[in-house]
Formats: sequence, structure tokens, C-alpha cells
Amino acid sequence: MAAGYALLAKNFTKFYLSARMVDSRRNRGFGDGTQYLAAAMRFAGAVVMFLFAGLALDRWLKTTPLLTLVGALGGAVLGFLSVYREYKADPDHKAAMRSWSDKRRDSDSR
Repeated sequence: MAAGYALLAKNFTKFYLSARMVDSRRNRGFGDGTQYLAAAMRFAGAVVMFLFAGLALDRWLKTTPLLTLVGALGGAVLGFLSVYREYKADPDHKAAMRSWSDKRRDSDSR
């Protein structure tokens, strides 16, 4: 009797539930915000990594604040460029609203 119920449940669920349990967000992973979290971590990681590299060079060369500041600023610039390059490669940002200068230029041409 138990085997009959198992066979019935297997056949019933395969037909009835398989079509209704399709997840349309299957390829999203943890959500849409993970790309922004990754960009923030990459920016912060670049700043911290270059800051510590500058600090190590300062201790080695005995030029106390100079290379630490250069490393922190260099990390900030390179981190920003990394995030900006990813933003420009993302196809979703092109659908966003254009800047006010683009609107003015469109109205001037009419």
C-alpha cells in the first residue's frame, strides 16, 4: 500500500508541480545589490591595499608621511577608475535618466 502512495505521489508531483515551480529569478544569485557591494569592496580594498603599501615603503625608506599619502590617493584614484569602468560596461546604466546638459542640447537643436 505504501508503494502505491509513493508511486502516486511521484507521478502526481512530477506532472502537477514541475510547471508551477519555475523560478524566473534563477540566475540572480543573492540579489541585485551584490554588484554594488562588490564595487564598494573593490574600491575600499584598493585604498587600503595602496595605503599599506605606502606605509611599508615609508618605513623602509624612512620618508614618514609622504608615500602613505601617495599610496592612499593612488588607491582612491585607481579604485574609482575600476568602479567607473565597470559602470560604463553595464548595459543597465544607459536606460537611466540623462543629465541636464543633454536635455538642454536636445532642446537647442529644435
